[in-house]
Amino acid sequence: MTARGWAALDAILVTGDAYIDSPFAGAALIGRVLEAAGFRVGVIAQPDVQGTADITRLGAPRLFWGVTAGCVDSMVANYTATNRKRREDDFTPGGRNDRRPDRASIVYANLIRRAFRPCAPIVLGGIEASLRRIAHYDFWSDSVRKSILFDAKAGLLLYGMAEQTVLELAQRLRDGRDWRDLRGICFAAREPPGDAIVLDSDASPSCASCSW
Repeated sequence: MTARGWAALDAILVTGDAYIDSPFAGAALIGRVLEAAGFRVGVIAQPDVQGTADITRLGAPRLFWGVTAGCVDSMVANYTATNRKRREDDFTPGGRNDRRPDRASIVYANLIRRAFRPCAPIVLGGIEASLRRIAHYDFWSDSVRKSILFDAKAGLLLYGMAEQTVLELAQRLRDGRDWRDLRGICFAAREPPGDAIVLDSDASPSCASCSW
């Protein structure tokens, strides 16, 4: 930041992976897309969650925090199917599994709020957020968990291949425009949009009526 003459960043991305400047790394790709559009972007990779020194190293972003557990769901990265702790992590320096916390998206969001009050909007992304964006069965707790959006108390969630969506979001936040009509996002609201398809929580369809 000092070398570039930046006093502050527009967006800070927090990831459970080590930083690798490659199109195979989601946080790096999103950072480069935003940078190419003129935004000032920083990345904090695998921050220490026992304190706030790592998460505060770049200051507070002007527009938003981007949070991802990394290229793999953190519970899949940390545990085998038989619930044994994994000793290795291909996305951590040295291959040691000692940097990515369980339910990393939630942990990182809590860490940000602990360090910055008030804080810029927290935006969840990546595979952990995408797969857990609605109520879902969680194998490790053997329970149905609510959307990670609520557990992380984030402002919004981007799912799927979100390069274009995150760019449009950054532009609208910069310009003070409404972002709620963007495709590929989730956010909490008191009422669903008028054209929403509401899933019936009481329905118990037979297999014959399912269309998976």
